[in-house]
Amino acid sequence: MARAIPETHGEILAAAGRRFAVTGYKGTSLQDIAREVGCSKATVLYHFANKEALLCELMAPAIALLEALDTRIAGCTPADAQRVAAEGFVDLAVRFRREIALLRGEFPDLLQQPAFAHIQQISEHLVAAFAGHSDRPAARIAALVVLAGIAETCGEFLDIPDDELRPALLAVAHRALEPTT
Repeated sequence: MARAIPETHGEILAAAGRRFAVTGYKGTSLQDIAREVGCSKATVLYHFANKEALLCELMAPAIALLEALDTRIAGCTPADAQRVAAEGFVDLAVRFRREIALLRGEFPDLLQQPAFAHIQQISEHLVAAFAGHSDRPAARIAALVVLAGIAETCGEFLDIPDDELRPALLAVAHRALEPTT
């Protein structure tokens, strides 16, 4: 007996997220996603123009909050920007840690795609805010290490409860970042 064809948008999106988490974005084909859902590749393409469209929809909520954080930081003094950036990015990374996990190791390649090109500029704004807008190399290095470390940690420790992970990340960030004046 043939399997019923689940042709819903949400099922395809969920399957794509699972496949990306297991084999990575580049290692997953539309056919892989269709096979997991139990539908044809044409059905997947009916719901999504291409694999990038799937990834864009999976990442849209996280990107929207990242853009909002960037806007909030832009209106802050250097001292406030560091605090707002640290708290905001930790909150975002903890909330979307499963999405971070599925992109681990592929982030630089994804930034080359037109739909994600603006993320590089936001990342640069975050590094500047984490550094307290200092030009000192030590401040900028610490800022990048903390920013990358937060993302990597959230992608790695999916089993740690949010209420334990968030304060631990903030404590590390505050210890590692140079204080602003």
